[in-house]
Amino acid sequence: MFSCVKPYGDQNYSALKRACLRRKVLFEDPTFPATDDSLYYTGTPGPAVRWKRPKDICEDPRLFVDGISSHDLHQGQVGNCWFVAACSSLASRESLWQKVIPDWKEQEWDPEKPNTYVGIFHFHFWRFGEWVDVVIDDRLPTVNNQLIYCHSSSRNEFWCALVEKAYAKLAGCYQALDGGNTADALVDFTGGVSEPIDLTESDFASDEAKRNQLFERVLKVHSRGGLISASIKAVTAADMEARLACGLVKGHAYAITDVRKVRLGRGLLAFFKSEKLDMIRLRNPWGEREWNGPWSDTSEEWQKVSKSEREKLGVTVQDDGEFWMTFEDVCRYFTDIIKCRLINTSYLSIHKTWEEARLCGAWTRHEDPLHNRSGGCINHKDTFFQNPQYIFDVKKPEDEVLICIQQRPKQSTRRDGKGENLAIGFDIYKVEENRQYRMHSLQHRTASSIYINSRSVFLRTEQPEGRYVIIPTTFEPGHTGEFLLRVFTDVPSNCRELRLDEPPHSCWSSLCGYPQQVTQVHVLGATGLKDSPTGANSYVIIKSEGDKVRSAVQKGTSTPEYDVKGIFYRKKPSQPITVQIWNYRVLKDEFLGQVYLKASSDDLQALHTLHLRDRNSRQPSDLPGTVAVRVLSSASLTAI
Repeated sequence: MFSCVKPYGDQNYSALKRACLRRKVLFEDPTFPATDDSLYYTGTPGPAVRWKRPKDICEDPRLFVDGISSHDLHQGQVGNCWFVAACSSLASRESLWQKVIPDWKEQEWDPEKPNTYVGIFHFHFWRFGEWVDVVIDDRLPTVNNQLIYCHSSSRNEFWCALVEKAYAKLAGCYQALDGGNTADALVDFTGGVSEPIDLTESDFASDEAKRNQLFERVLKVHSRGGLISASIKAVTAADMEARLACGLVKGHAYAITDVRKVRLGRGLLAFFKSEKLDMIRLRNPWGEREWNGPWSDTSEEWQKVSKSEREKLGVTVQDDGEFWMTFEDVCRYFTDIIKCRLINTSYLSIHKTWEEARLCGAWTRHEDPLHNRSGGCINHKDTFFQNPQYIFDVKKPEDEVLICIQQRPKQSTRRDGKGENLAIGFDIYKVEENRQYRMHSLQHRTASSIYINSRSVFLRTEQPEGRYVIIPTTFEPGHTGEFLLRVFTDVPSNCRELRLDEPPHSCWSSLCGYPQQVTQVHVLGATGLKDSPTGANSYVIIKSEGDKVRSAVQKGTSTPEYDVKGIFYRKKPSQPITVQIWNYRVLKDEFLGQVYLKASSDDLQALHTLHLRDRNSRQPSDLPGTVAVRVLSSASLTAI
């Protein structure tokens, strides 16, 4: 996952460090200078800010003091609790922070070799589908010799302040980190996929079954190395960072640093007692102000847990910002949880392995409707199908599909102002089994994301076997921008963009002919099929000019529901389309009957119920059963 890292802004860390060592100078980053432009994209500065190097702020500066932990972090003056919460989560995962902070031993101050220090650092972040290496100098903004943004509880520890500076450089300036999104930072630290969960929408607080299912999902993400945060929505500006009676703070991001099933009871009784409590440990980025309800640091509930269990959980009575809550209370008091799952694509893993398809796309404007790719959401029916379209296959009887769309992050700079996200989302449609060209008319919509002006939108959905089209869109038509589409399935989905609207013309078209008509055939089902004691195990085949579509086998029924569609580009519209029904057998399949469809574009009757016939070409006779077919034809190849 981290094998290929691209230098950000073409700055090569090793080359820059060597040049500074050769010239015996401290590095000064020309692309992110120690000026107000690196602090603000709008407005005027407050108190006089002085940029200082760590050696000018304290004696014996270090990257880490006594290792790295979620207790290291404090928020500072900018409203970036979301970023600090993400850093707290990161600090609890050694395998992850060592990738965000590469070669940390080489980057650490060495008191024995002061001449090797040249004030340059680098950090890795996942941005828009690739890992980037961000180089910074060590000049940090201070007021009265105090760091004004993210800082450590140890005055001489600087890892979090330096990571924050590199992240601010990516964002354009420090002010761009004000009021951001924890989900974005979690993704940028891991390359994972963030899934937001609205705890109020599904009423997890009162629905125990749903709550238990959610806890198992949260526990699974945590146990497999994922990062998680929680927050309480602030409805009004006055709500922002308002402290509730229970000690929690509104509009504020908390890192979830542990997820456990805690055994109740003492001594041997605890081992024979089956009662366990679903518990979550959270941390306030302020490093103080904790939950004061049940299971808070000094509450009597902890008497129900043995001393050894308490020590294992690391329960303290300090106001250090870290505390435990039952998951039921988390669902009652918090409004949102963000799970950032690390998607495992390694075939060597004992855990579930995902197949990932990753495609870059863009919403672009064009006067020609067939070339326009910025049609807006489904509310704009005239232009909706002008958006980019992506096709993928579900190859199992049913599969869990994870889909994430991310727009390219925008920088906030003094020159360009605040980088605003577009409102984006996507719809998923079940289409014909053999579709190869773009959709031009509505089909069955199987799932839909929300539309929101966040950097990324995620959807987890279960879909039956078949072919699907994803249409990612901006909410309004005419908006342009780049996006990254990620699709995760259990088996390879062959996900790809549909670029062509119709079959292409070639040098053979004049000799072999070119399609004159497009026909969509939807076989709904059949009734009264030739029966057996256990019922027929039937399937349907739709044939047209050498192309065919086959349904899955419907087992043990004489009234199967096939719900299978095919689309055919027909060079000889006068030749009928054949629909055949077969009974699956181990040695040789049994023919149950067929029908012919003229499928003329003049036929105004869409739904047909037809009697099955045999294959006698001269005098076909009726066979048991009827088949229900919906047919749609057009002389315009871009009509369906």
